[in-house]
Amino acid sequence: MSFNPQYRFSRQSHHFSQQYERTLWQRIHIDPWLTVLLLTICCIGLTILYSASTQDVSMVVRQVVSYGVAFTAMFIMAQVPPNIYRTFTPVFYVLGLILLVLVDIIGEVRMGAQRWINLPGFGSVQPSEFMKLGMPMMCAWFLSKRDLPPSFSSVLITLGIIVVPVLLIAKEPDLGTSLLVAASGLFVLFLAGLSWWMIFGAIALAVPFVTFAWHFLLHDYQRTRVLTLFNPEGDAQGAGWNIIQSKTAIGSGGLSGKGYLDGTQSHLHFLPEGHTDFIIAAFSEEFGLLGVILLMSIYACLLVRALYIAFTNPDIYSRLLAGAIAMSFFVYIFVNVGMVGGILPVVGVPLPFISYGGTAIVTLMAGFGLLMSIHTHKVNA
Repeated sequence: MSFNPQYRFSRQSHHFSQQYERTLWQRIHIDPWLTVLLLTICCIGLTILYSASTQDVSMVVRQVVSYGVAFTAMFIMAQVPPNIYRTFTPVFYVLGLILLVLVDIIGEVRMGAQRWINLPGFGSVQPSEFMKLGMPMMCAWFLSKRDLPPSFSSVLITLGIIVVPVLLIAKEPDLGTSLLVAASGLFVLFLAGLSWWMIFGAIALAVPFVTFAWHFLLHDYQRTRVLTLFNPEGDAQGAGWNIIQSKTAIGSGGLSGKGYLDGTQSHLHFLPEGHTDFIIAAFSEEFGLLGVILLMSIYACLLVRALYIAFTNPDIYSRLLAGAIAMSFFVYIFVNVGMVGGILPVVGVPLPFISYGGTAIVTLMAGFGLLMSIHTHKVNA
């Protein structure tokens, strides 16, 4: 197998694959650093949710239940060796495609979108969330069986693997999730050693594609969101309201914030979705710039640890998958903070482990369970 020297990430890292005596954490397949950081973020999430929801205890309790389910999913995912995931990856991907097709046929319509499906014994689920893991797993599975860097034909097949579910999700419509799912697959391609001429070629092709998508693929409300980004004051009482109020909340927090439970934008209901997509604005208003720096520092530590797990793993499938999960996690944070700060269009992406919600939290935590499995099982390799 040949490797492009342009990408150190794609190489075998035998230096890091030495045998060590297994610790208690390795025996139970849990990474203590990731666990402590995740618990810290969840505690911060509950703290700000209590304030942003105007002290709605029932909402906080439901979030605690979601965290419990998420940590359970993380623990279970961490116990399964990566070779098992590799074996069943195609099955998981195909089942995800089938569910996405069923959503289009018999899915529930809520708030103008057809994204949910009722499964006996599971209730209402959102199959697009499963693809946040299924996509990088499938791309990593496919590319790990071929020479790296990938050939042109391998790149085309991988793009086909990415495009099909992305189009099905975009059709729901759910532009935000479709872009996140696409990014998770593209990250695997990049980490596999995609040549620069392919990268620059894709950038060149993106310009006419964006033009085509603007005129023929995007819905009217999606185009409005993009236009509002550049001039929110043009419709201050309508489409621009969210961005204006979120920036007002962020700016009013100043350096140290107004104090816990003293935020006005969220408590007086000027800030829309203050407990979900725009919760970072409520957090910034009460804890200020210093609080946001602390939160972003914890996120950064999570990201660094995840990338370390990816870089030090000797198995190609595990390394590509772990790297894609880590970089996708960064994109979730960047998109949400950029959206709330007014530098990206509003696409409805929650802030990981902070925003109120169940499915997204469980999916993200399952991803970290995969990372723990990749890290702790490599000791036996």
